[in-house]
Formats: sequence, structure tokens, C-alpha cells
Amino acid sequence: MRPLWDLPVGRRPSLWRRLTAPQLFVGSFTILIAFGTIGLKFLPGLYTGEPLNWLDALFTATSAVCVTGLNVIDPATALTLRGQAFVLLLIQLGGLGMLTFTSLVILALGGRLSLRQEALSAGSPMDVGQHPINPRQLLRDVIIFTVLFESVAAGILYLLWVPRLGWEGAAWPALFHSISAFCNAGFSTFSDSLMSFQQCPLTLLVLSVQIVAGGIGFLTLEELYLHAKARREQRNFRLSIHSRLVLVTTAVLLVGGWIVYICLEWNAALSDLPAGHKLTNALFMSATARTAGFNTIDHAKASDAGNFTTILLMSIGGSPGGTAGGLKTTTLSLLLILAWSRFRGRDIASVWSRSLRKETTDRAVGLFVIAFATMTMGILLLTVTESDSPHGGFLMRMFEAVSAFNTVGLSMGLTPHLSPAGRVIVIVLMFLGRVGPLALATALAVTAKAGKFRYAYEEVVVG
Repeated sequence: MRPLWDLPVGRRPSLWRRLTAPQLFVGSFTILIAFGTIGLKFLPGLYTGEPLNWLDALFTATSAVCVTGLNVIDPATALTLRGQAFVLLLIQLGGLGMLTFTSLVILALGGRLSLRQEALSAGSPMDVGQHPINPRQLLRDVIIFTVLFESVAAGILYLLWVPRLGWEGAAWPALFHSISAFCNAGFSTFSDSLMSFQQCPLTLLVLSVQIVAGGIGFLTLEELYLHAKARREQRNFRLSIHSRLVLVTTAVLLVGGWIVYICLEWNAALSDLPAGHKLTNALFMSATARTAGFNTIDHAKASDAGNFTTILLMSIGGSPGGTAGGLKTTTLSLLLILAWSRFRGRDIASVWSRSLRKETTDRAVGLFVIAFATMTMGILLLTVTESDSPHGGFLMRMFEAVSAFNTVGLSMGLTPHLSPAGRVIVIVLMFLGRVGPLALATALAVTAKAGKFRYAYEEVVVG
């Protein structure tokens, strides 16, 4: 077979067909960020004062598209209603993924997805456990789940905020925060994020549910829906290992983080609150730390132990197929399962009477190594570029780098004071964290044929 470059011009596949799935995925986010940057720079009526310069426009667009929430400006005061709406559009497109959005439009117009488009749009395995999931059904349910969660939460927030903001004043903030929470973006129309809602437990509970629902992954939501439907019809339905790992790990992290924050911040960041509100704020901190980015406390005044706990939770992040970033709950689960299996002397990792493929555990190890290396490099670079800054020390810069790479959006107050070089580093970290180090590496790699040739084995001492 002749290589592509030797084929006659008429027989060469189109550029679209030659692009791999990771290249299309990375390209879609690049195009969307470029669109957002140009829009923030040139669209009229977006600002209450002076427009953003190119670097800050790029920073804001990247933060919105990558659903991070780090801001070099205050969206509540620097942006008009039109400007906030444009940022919200970028958040929604970035949260769902541009390719998924395009596929949904094709379906809505009555078109048919190709198998390649289906694989790209789903972004998840098509066969989960013993229950294959129809890609088209999954795509339709993505929009159904999104509209359902965002509209219901917006309605509840509206009713909760009417006494505080009025019948007209509550509408836009309710819609904005519902979408921002479900997309795990962390953008807010309030200058203090949610600190003024510290003693509003229902508000924090609604937003916590939104954050968890958006970060749990559409594939798991689909399986939960099919499971509930099967129970109504009195049929058997076994959740896949993927969904069970997602649900168990999410619950453990949520409850574990809650308990740790109660212990560490009870007499620190939460000291001024009544006991009941300390409990609800600690729970909200646990939910938002794994990539949502809202805050009800000032992290610059939190304990070092509490902030380091937040760094650990930010590094883990949400689940695959959702709007959250981070290393992912399944990656953490697989690493722990693999370590436990090796400790017990087993070659094959297994959980719940099911064996895990070696390729899957190898990917988890590879992702962990690349993510750890990227975050470490980001921390080092920020430490260098911000060495002359009077704002904060090493923990603050570490917090900023981890928050950016894992698309969380929490900050100890360093973001507005970043140098131009520091802002570029954070932009790169947000982009890498959203598209995934492995996806970016695969997209940029030159495809080579896999041969049967290998070198001789030789042992290396480990441990």
C-alpha cells in the first residue's frame, strides 16, 4: 500500500478524514478559545470600562472555555450583562465540548452521525460492562440532562434569591450560577464569589448537587437513568465497573473531604460561623474543591493544612465524560486497585469480581506521570516568574498552578497579580488541563506503524 503522500491528488483523503480524534478534540478547543479571544477584544458593549488587552482577553477566554474560573478581572464589575452572557456562552460550549455540541445540532436537524463522529462526540467507551450504550441516545441524553439540571437548579436558585435580589435582579444570577456550577466553571456574577451566601445552606446544597452532577460524567448519568428505568420495569440492570468506581470514589472523596475540612478549618477559616453553617460550608468546600472553583471562604486566610487538602482534591478532579477537569476519579481508583493487587502479589488487577485490562491500568499510570510532571513544571515556572512578586509565597504559587492545570478556578488571591509571563504559564496550564496531556501528546505525535520488532529484555532494580 502506498503512503498517503504518494496517492494521486484525487485519491487523497480530505484533511478532515486524516485528522485523528485527539487532533480534532484539541483543535476544537483551540478554535473556540480563538473565537472567544477575538470576541472579547472586538465585540461592542461587553465592558463597563476599558476593553481587555490581548493577553487578558486570551486569559479570560481560555479560563471560560476550559471551565476553569480563574480571573484577572472581576466579571461582576468589569463586564456588562452582554459581556457576562458572552462568557457564559463560552462556558457552556467549553463545558459540553464543541464536538458534542456540533453532533447534537446535526441530530436536531435530522442528520445522521457517521461512526467516526459518534466516537468523537461520545468521548467515552461505547460498551460499558454488559450494557452497550447507543451513541446517538447518549448524545440526546447529554442535552436532556444538561437542560434538566441547569433549568431546575436555576429555578430553585431564583426562588431562593428573590428575597435578597428582587424578582428581576435574581433571574440572571440564578441562570448564570446554575450553568457555571453544572459546567464546573466557577465564574460568578458576584465580586466575592459565594462568600455572601455562607449562611444560606439551601443555596450551597443546590450548587453542590450541580457541581457533582456535572462532574460525575454523562456516561454515568446515562447508566443511572437506565438503571432507574430498568427498576421501574422490574428488569435486572448491573451498573458497569466504570460507573461503580465513579460513584464510590466520588462519595468517598466528598465525605472524606468534608470531614477533613471540618477538622482543619473549624477554628480557622470557618471560625466565625455558627456550628450548623460550619458543617454546610465544609461540605460545599469539599464539593467545589474538585474543579468547580466557587468559594465561600477566603483561601488566603485558610490554614496551610486546609489549603494543601484543597490542592490534593483539585489534583483528583471529577470523572471522565463530565465537565470537570483533574486527574479523574477513575484514574485514582485504578492506581489504588493496581497498587493493592501488586501488594497481594497478583499480576492482574481486579475489583468486584472483574479483571481490569492491563492497557487500562497502563493508561492510568501514564496519565498520572504526565499530569504530575506537568503540574510540577508549572509550579516551578510560576515560582520563577513570580519570585519578585510581593503577593504570597510558594504555597500560593503551587495552589495557583494546580488550580489552573486541573481547571478548578480556586485561588489564594494571586491571579490578578500575575506577571505577563505568569499569565501565559497559567493559560498553557488551563489548556493542557482541559484537553488532557495524553490527548495533546497524541494529537501532536507522528503516527508510526507498529512493528513486531523489539529489543532484548533486561532487568532494572526498582525500590
